Parts: sequence; structure tokens; C-alpha cells
Amino acid sequence: MRPEPFTASPYVDRIHFLSTGHSDAILLESQSHFAMIDAAEDSDYPPDKPNLNLRGYEQEVLAYLKSHARSGQGKVVLDFVLGTHAHSDHLGGFDTIINDNDVTVKKAFLHKYRPETINRYERTRWDNQEVYDQMVSALRAKGVPITDQFPEEGITLGRFKLDFFNTEYDTSGKLVGDNDNSIVTRVTKGTCTALLTGDLDNLSGDEMRVARQVGHIDLLKLGHHGYIGSTTFGFVRALRPRYAIATNRRAAVYPHVKFNLAFHRCPLQATVDNGGIIATFTDSGDILFTNHIM
Repeated sequence: MRPEPFTASPYVDRIHFLSTGHSDAILLESQSHFAMIDAAEDSDYPPDKPNLNLRGYEQEVLAYLKSHARSGQGKVVLDFVLGTHAHSDHLGGFDTIINDNDVTVKKAFLHKYRPETINRYERTRWDNQEVYDQMVSALRAKGVPITDQFPEEGITLGRFKLDFFNTEYDTSGKLVGDNDNSIVTRVTKGTCTALLTGDLDNLSGDEMRVARQVGHIDLLKLGHHGYIGSTTFGFVRALRPRYAIATNRRAAVYPHVKFNLAFHRCPLQATVDNGGIIATFTDSGDILFTNHIM
């Protein structure tokens, strides 16, 4: 990976994977259009859940947006925000971003959280409902349209084409974790493709179902930060990615995930070890990685 200072440009197509511990905060940038997929862990936690007193990154994410995604008027304008699923390490920072007076959000894609389908452990130990409600409240206060409909034909952001997968709720009949409902986004420019998997796992066969729909890709953002249950051997074999990124420390990625990638000769990079990673899609169909991004 080539370290270099960040240079603003209205003509580039990039995916910014922020360094936010073992949580996701991903900024899409294409031809001066910006969008946010997930917004990292936050510092808030319900008083009855002291186990969730975790390090939050909401201020770091907001500062990054103000440094890297300002419009010509000096404000941050996001064409959309997308929350992949109702876990605090994905939705947590959104209310801080949305509430900031220097940030304008045009639209929000967000699954309605359905606690009746979620297992008891998550409902009692995690703050799924709270972070979901905080994000929705912030969006409504700013008058941002919210939709849980993900267009089958996809959408565009600058020169990026975005397609969404795993958009239906789990229908296995058993209580699940909300990872089973994690939205997956395919980002395409020309012949080059990245797959942003949120916390997709294969506990209900979701990885293999998505792989059959997606096919070969160039860049894989590992599901669930490289933990067990995700990035199975069959998933990697079906996608055949050229590169992989973990939103985590490399040392925290599970050994079987590293093996699956190494077997398929797919090099792995980790956001925390690199201070964040920018993947630039070139006009020649390649991806360039830089890691000196602040």
C-alpha cells in the first residue's frame, strides 16, 4: 500500500474505509458526490446496559467528513446515508452526523428494525432499538426522507453504480441476530467492483445466496469485521476477490478467514493497522490503495 497525503479532487472515484476500531464507517466519493454507509460505534449507551460502555468514534467520523467531503460552500452534503443493520457499531455515529449543522443529508436508506424477529440475547444485552431510534429521530428532526425500499435496479452516485443485496428480512422462522438482515452494497465503476458486506454472515446461508447473485468482484470488505461465521471458504471461492479489507485490526481477524483468503491468493489489509484505507477506482480498471489519509 502506498502512503500519501490526501488530495481533494472533484474528478476521482473513491471508497474511504475509516479507522474506527472494530466498527464500520465507509464514505463513498465519486465526482464530488458523497454518501455514507454506516457511521461507526458511538459513545452513548443505555444506563441499564453498562456492558456497552465502549469507545465511540462519532466525533472522529464527523471530523473526517468535514475534512474530506466538503462541498464548494464549505458544507458536507451527503446524497444519502445507509445503515446496514441495527447494531451500534454500524448505526451508532449517525445521529451525531445528521444533527450537525454543517451536514446535509438528502435521503436515508434504512431497514425498519423488527425486534420480534431478533433473538433474546441481542434484545436484552445490546442497544439495537436505541441506536435505531436515535438515527430515525435525527433524520426526522432534519426532515430527511427515510426509505426501507432498496431499488432492484440500483442507484448511481457520480460514476459509481450501486446495487443492493440481502434486502429482504430473514424468513427462516427462527429468531436471529440482526447481522442476518445486514444490507450488502455492490459498488461498480466500469469493469471494477467492490462488495461492501456490512455484517453479512452465512449462518442462514446468506453469503452463498448473495455470492450467486453477485459473481466475481475485485474488492471485498469482509463481513462482520473478519469474525467467525462470515467470509466462508465457499463465499471467497465464489467471489474470487483480488483484494480484501477488514474494518478491524488484522490480528483480530479469525484464523479461518485469513486461511480462506490466503488459499485464494487474496491479500488482506486492515483499517486499524493502516490508519484507514482509501481505495481509488482508476479509469483503467484498477484499484489504488493509500493509507496516509488524515
